[in-house]
Amino acid sequence: MKNFNPADNIQDLQYFGEFGGVNPSISDSSTYTFLSAKTMFDTFEGNMEGCYLYSRHSSPSNLYLDKALAAMEGTETANVSASGMGAITPTLLQLCGSGDHIVSSRTIYGGTYAFLKNFTPRLGIKTTFVDITKLAVVEAAITTETKVLYCETVSNPLLEVADIEGLSKIAKKHNLMLVIDNTFSPLSVSPAKLGADIVIHSLTKYINGSSDTVGGVTCASQEFIDSLKNVNSGASMLLGPTMDSLRSASVMKNLRTLHIRMKQHSHNAMYLAERFEKDGLKTVYPGLKSHPSHEIYKTMINPEYGFGGMMTLDVGTLEKANALMELMQAKNLGYLAVSLGFYKTLFSAPGTSTSSEIPMEEQIEMGLTDGLIRFSIGLDNDIERTYQSMKACMMELNVLK
Repeated sequence: MKNFNPADNIQDLQYFGEFGGVNPSISDSSTYTFLSAKTMFDTFEGNMEGCYLYSRHSSPSNLYLDKALAAMEGTETANVSASGMGAITPTLLQLCGSGDHIVSSRTIYGGTYAFLKNFTPRLGIKTTFVDITKLAVVEAAITTETKVLYCETVSNPLLEVADIEGLSKIAKKHNLMLVIDNTFSPLSVSPAKLGADIVIHSLTKYINGSSDTVGGVTCASQEFIDSLKNVNSGASMLLGPTMDSLRSASVMKNLRTLHIRMKQHSHNAMYLAERFEKDGLKTVYPGLKSHPSHEIYKTMINPEYGFGGMMTLDVGTLEKANALMELMQAKNLGYLAVSLGFYKTLFSAPGTSTSSEIPMEEQIEMGLTDGLIRFSIGLDNDIERTYQSMKACMMELNVLK
């Protein structure tokens, strides 16, 4: 871990385009031709490296991005997909079948929660949702049918931090696969180096960073990725969540600046979190000493990339939260929008948006309050100016006095 720097691994990848371009050529084809019928057969069977048959199977553009993201996470290989859910759902379905059991964090992205709570039971897969920060509770939930431990490095939206090394020990003890969604913390945390078996990202967020592309990736061993892409039994192959080559090339270009962007996102979020906490607002940010997992998160991160760009503020009521978000948008401070990782700040009330799939009684139990606003802090150049403008909005609405 000490000598592993994900940004260096990305920088060291050097691809040449077909005509000497500094960006790899985009393969804008859905199907590929062969001079020999035998080569086509061997390619279909997966025995011809460097040959392409059909873009749902693989394409040069997607394989370039696979290689770059595997280098970033320190895994043997990776498989990109058309969305974050297009990475999460095939990964879990490849690992589990009827009669199997998953232990998952209770605070995860709403779409993932809905998949595990409402969809997978139709396939005979059960899930127990637990407080992932309590290792004894996690271990107590494991049964003889359990196949997977699933969580997010930093959870959506409550920003709970998973002790990946501690979870890895439990997973190995019980012969489980530890699957980590690292969407909130690319570069900052390298879960595979902490013991995760599989690392997932929604590329839509920080990695792409311009809110113009939907994508996902599963980073894992060659053996697991081969199983995902198997033409006869692979969940990614057969369910078809294939990333388009043009989108793949777009993400690849944006990946090159991720290290610069993450440093600025983290710097700005830390600045605002410290100021708003000092102002007396209930502020949650992993970089604050008041965060219950601050000390453990300090030991997990690559320090130069900071504690990430996500923070929450609790302004008391949904009415105040909505009024504040509308006012901040009117003052050009950002957008009342879901998602994260954009150059402008994005804010939403997760209880009525990204986590609305979670029943109200469970939201209350996990501490997801009506007045909670989730912020994805942008790349603002003068963060003190931003703070003063946000504070003025809060004072106008009596959120701050």
